[in-house]
Amino acid sequence: MFNDLSSLASYLASRRSGRPREMIAPGPSDTQIEKIVEMAMRTPDHGKLAPWRVVSVGKDQRDRLVEGMTAAYLKETPGAGRLELEALDKISNEAPTLLIVLSTPDQSSKIPLWEQELSCGAFCMNLIHAVHATGFVGSWITGWPAFNDDVRDLFGKTPQKIAGFIFIGTASAELKERPRPELSQILSKWDG
Repeated sequence: MFNDLSSLASYLASRRSGRPREMIAPGPSDTQIEKIVEMAMRTPDHGKLAPWRVVSVGKDQRDRLVEGMTAAYLKETPGAGRLELEALDKISNEAPTLLIVLSTPDQSSKIPLWEQELSCGAFCMNLIHAVHATGFVGSWITGWPAFNDDVRDLFGKTPQKIAGFIFIGTASAELKERPRPELSQILSKWDG
């Protein structure tokens, strides 16, 4: 945990995601996962809807996940090759810990759907911060499985969507920096 504002600022100024394929054991215990999720729940949430849900997929459940993802992929891409299917197996089995985050909007709420989805995105980022704060490394990934309804149906139903796959483990090597945009591309002063 961060003891003061300077350590939090230092973390935020240097935060990097780990690559799931480079994560090794140990991952967090069930108790640590609960604490990580509890920390992430301190997310901006207009209307106090908690429009997100987390499903933990254990190492012993990864083969079933691969089966479900493979069936969904073959349904969508009947002529899929061996390498494509092997990639699904690799993705499903990377990192010691895998959390699936679902956007679970309350359709009856007066809070706009967009705000609820933004809250879910903030929740995912808070999960990553909580993972790093507890001494692990994390990565938030989407890609094809996040946008496939049959994969989503393994975890939830419409109107839910997969917001991301959160991979968690221990870094096997120093985290690498990636290119970032220039500040001037992101920040401007309003001239209105």
